[in-house]
Amino acid sequence: MRLTVAQALVRFLAAQYTERDGERHRLIAATWGIFGHGNVAGIGQALIEEDGMPFHQGRNEQAMVHAAVGYARQSNRLSAHAVTTSIGPGATNLVTGAALATINHLPVLLLPGDTFAGRPADPVLQQLQVPYAGDVSVNDCLRPVSRYFDRIVRPEALIPAALEAMRVLADPAATGAVTLALPQDVQAEAYDWPERFFAERIWRIRRTSPDEAELDAAAAAIAGAARPLIVAGGGVRHSGAEDALAELASLTGIPVAATQAGKGALPHGHPQDVGAVGHTGTAVADHLARTADVVLGVGTRWTDFTTASGTLFGHPSARFVNLNTAAFDAHKQNALPLVADAREGLEQLHALLDPHHVPAPYVHEYAEEKLRWEARVTAAYAAPDEDALPTQTQVLGVLDTLVDATDILINAAGSLPGDLHKLWRTRSRDQYHVEYGYSCMGYEIPAAIGVLLAAPGRPVWALVGDGTYLMNPTEIVTAVQERLPLKLVILQNHGYASIGGLSEAVGAERYGTDYRQRAADGGFTGPPLPVDLGANAASLGMRVLRPRTIRDLREALADARAATDPTCVYVETETADSVSGPPPAQAWWDVPVAEISTRPSAVKAREEYDRHVTARRRHL
Repeated sequence: MRLTVAQALVRFLAAQYTERDGERHRLIAATWGIFGHGNVAGIGQALIEEDGMPFHQGRNEQAMVHAAVGYARQSNRLSAHAVTTSIGPGATNLVTGAALATINHLPVLLLPGDTFAGRPADPVLQQLQVPYAGDVSVNDCLRPVSRYFDRIVRPEALIPAALEAMRVLADPAATGAVTLALPQDVQAEAYDWPERFFAERIWRIRRTSPDEAELDAAAAAIAGAARPLIVAGGGVRHSGAEDALAELASLTGIPVAATQAGKGALPHGHPQDVGAVGHTGTAVADHLARTADVVLGVGTRWTDFTTASGTLFGHPSARFVNLNTAAFDAHKQNALPLVADAREGLEQLHALLDPHHVPAPYVHEYAEEKLRWEARVTAAYAAPDEDALPTQTQVLGVLDTLVDATDILINAAGSLPGDLHKLWRTRSRDQYHVEYGYSCMGYEIPAAIGVLLAAPGRPVWALVGDGTYLMNPTEIVTAVQERLPLKLVILQNHGYASIGGLSEAVGAERYGTDYRQRAADGGFTGPPLPVDLGANAASLGMRVLRPRTIRDLREALADARAATDPTCVYVETETADSVSGPPPAQAWWDVPVAEISTRPSAVKAREEYDRHVTARRRHL
């Protein structure tokens, strides 16, 4: 069959499927694109001819990757999207999104155009010339943030490269961003392709069983523990292991704490759910982490917020058991590794541990602490004056009264992740969608579009602060174009609230974190900037609601939830609560403070840092 390279690639992608537990899914369900000279005559032309590949028009290349990542996460990594751009700025704009996808182990296929393979003229438009290497282009920036990278410089090279790309996308232990750089002249070149290249192909998602010796060692460690703790990460969700986790926790009575990616692995209200762990954790989960003698990590990468930089897990003989499909992550914290699919590993641990149960006083201890924490959450959510300006936590409290298990909340950056991790009461396994592997400002709106495409008919909320909104509002236009009922909540607190709080804590005095006019002394200490982000959202096509009081907010959020068109709720929040509000952080986060300073605030912060850092430890 004679087709161009671009036509062949699109036809190939349309015939790829994944299968897990007998269920089949399109591996590449759609393609996002912004066209320029580097892809319009190749991939752009091919997408017109291939009816089997749906197309979405994006406004920003980074945002297109975020939308694809949102879709992949909501699809439990069983289905993904491709993203095509031109060479030049379009391609380099992919780098941030690619890093986010790879860090979070979420599949996305990147198809950037590239400079001419045949080099008919050098330099062509938007070509980076590297004097020492003629084969380097800006697409090489994508190498360190891709799990697989190839440049298709000849038509026949597409066959092995495309197959390898699909293998990586479908591999739970290796997935992330996959890049096939496509020189623009090669995209348009015709070739005689074997028919078998376009046959339907199924990529079976493996469920790796644990090694028997590793399993026995893990079970023995857990059974011998006096104060065991389970930390659930994103791998629980990716594996569909929520039921297996709940059964193991119910059998043994072992409490379950959750990372940002793992929140929702047990629903709020499950007897063994003790909430978030780490710097943004609950008091009960962090107390249990400090005193745990064995910690079973399931599908977690052990990032520093989760481990509180090596200071939270303070038991003198604390030992880790890591159940993870990736050997690299399974060996972290000097753990007993259990390299396996999360569901398979949990089910087999369940069989070995039955009928083991932790001591009753331990269960009573964390049950009582849970009740005390719930009282603190209720107090943080409370809004005694319905006519007052809401605080950020009160906004969450009002939303908490309106949603049910069908709603999905999306966030990534600012002070909201901390509030949500500590406070939010998850009602379903996929309600909580906070991207914290890269914590990328600007993720929320495009990711919400991806989630809406993967979960049509469900209420999807993008929660953003004003700083995050200004980073990447452009995909509002896409939501309007696609008639997607995006529910956007903008919290206006006039600056980078989260980093402002951190800046104050480390002696940097909130320097450069507030959105204020420059004062006569040159500092940013004047009045708040007279920006109207609600007007901006309206100019992009959204219907905008402007509640002033908590009573107004309740009505506006209910209106937005029922809306069938893209709707924004623009909320001015009480800035006294703009950082995180009660309750405060329950664990220390290691952010180095200046060792020498003339500023009293920095000197005091360094003294506090030196006091905390003595608790840092390596688990050996």
